Amino acid sequence: MSAESMPEPIPQTGAQEPGRGGRGRRRKPRSTGRKALLATAWTAAGVLVLGGAGAGYLYFKLNGNLHSVDINQVLGKDRPTKIDNGSENILVLGSDTRAGTNKKLGGGTDDGSARSDTAMIVHVYEGHKKASVVSIPRDTLVDRPACTDTKGTTHPAASAVMFNEAYSTGGAACAVKSVEALTGIRMDHYLEVDFAGFQKLIDDLGGVPVTTTRAIADPQSHLDLKAGTHTLDGQQALGLVRTRHGVGDGSDLGRIQLQQAFVKALLGQVKNVGVFSDPKKLYDLADTATKAVTTDSDLGSVNSLVNFADGLKGIDARHMTMVTMPVQYDPANPNRVLLEKSKARLVWDALKNDRPIPASAKGTASGEAGGVVSG
Repeated sequence: MSAESMPEPIPQTGAQEPGRGGRGRRRKPRSTGRKALLATAWTAAGVLVLGGAGAGYLYFKLNGNLHSVDINQVLGKDRPTKIDNGSENILVLGSDTRAGTNKKLGGGTDDGSARSDTAMIVHVYEGHKKASVVSIPRDTLVDRPACTDTKGTTHPAASAVMFNEAYSTGGAACAVKSVEALTGIRMDHYLEVDFAGFQKLIDDLGGVPVTTTRAIADPQSHLDLKAGTHTLDGQQALGLVRTRHGVGDGSDLGRIQLQQAFVKALLGQVKNVGVFSDPKKLYDLADTATKAVTTDSDLGSVNSLVNFADGLKGIDARHMTMVTMPVQYDPANPNRVLLEKSKARLVWDALKNDRPIPASAKGTASGEAGGVVSG
C-alpha cells in the first residue's frame, strides 16, 4: 500500500459459521467486550492543538486529567538505540480495564484487570508530513522478553504466548519492551486509550460519517448497519471497530482492517468539525480526550501534548499508510497467527531507515475483510 492510498468501502462477506474450515481461518468465536480504538489517543493530541489548550483554569483542569507512565525509567538502558533521523515511533494501545464504565460497555467482571487488544506502531516520517501505521494482531504468538512493571515487579520471559499477554502481565512497560524486542526499534512515545473514552469522544465530535457497501449485522458487537452512508455515534463506532463476525472471516485480522479505515475517517472528522468557532465543543473534546489517554512521562502534560500534536497536524489521511504486521495462520491452531519474519524484517528496516513500507511486505493471512470503510 502506498502512502497515497485511500481506504475502500467495506465489503460484507457475512458471519463466519461455527466450525467453518479452510485455509486456516479462525473458527473460535470470542467475546467482543474487550476492544478500544487507539484513534482516540491520536485525536487527543489533535484536539488539543486546535485551540492551544487554553490557559488558567482550562490548563490546570486538562492537565489534571492526564495519567502518565515513566517508561524510560522502568526500562532503563536495555533498549534499542534511538534513531536520530527526524522521525518518531509511537506505540499506541487500546486497553480495557474491565472496571467502571468499561465494564458496562464490555461486559465481564469488575475485577480491575487490564487487557490490550489493539496495538499500532505509528511511524512519523522526517518532516512530519506523512506517517505509516503498523497494526500488530493481538493473537500473534511471540517470545515475550523478561520485563519489570512500574511497581518494580519482574516478570520472567515466556515463549509462544499471545502478543497482548505482555500488557496483561506487566502493563505499559512490558508492552513497550515486547514491541521493541519484536521490532528492534525504540519507541519514542507511548499512548494508551480506553474504549469508554473512545465512545464518548465520538459522541462529543457529533459522530463520524462512514459508508458501507453492504449491510453489517453483528449482535455480539450490537451493530446493525444497512448499506449506505451513516453518521456513527459512539456506540455504533465502538461496534464497528469491535465487530469480528459481521465482516470477513471472523478473525482479528479482519477487524484490524476496519479499525485502520475508521482511524482515517475519524482524523478527517476532527479536521472538519470546526471547533475553532465553538469554544465549548473544543473544551468538551479536550476534556474527554485527556481523560481517555495514558501517556509516557515525556507527554504527561498539556504543554507536552500540544507540542507533540503541533508536529503531527500536517498529516492527513491521504498521507497515511496503514498496514498489518506480516503474519501467517498457525498450522497448529487457526485461532493464532505467526510472524512472517522475512517480510516483517522489510517493515522494520523501512521504519528504521525512514523509508516507505514496501508493497512486498504483506503477510499471507489477510482476514478477508477486503477493502474496508470509506469516510
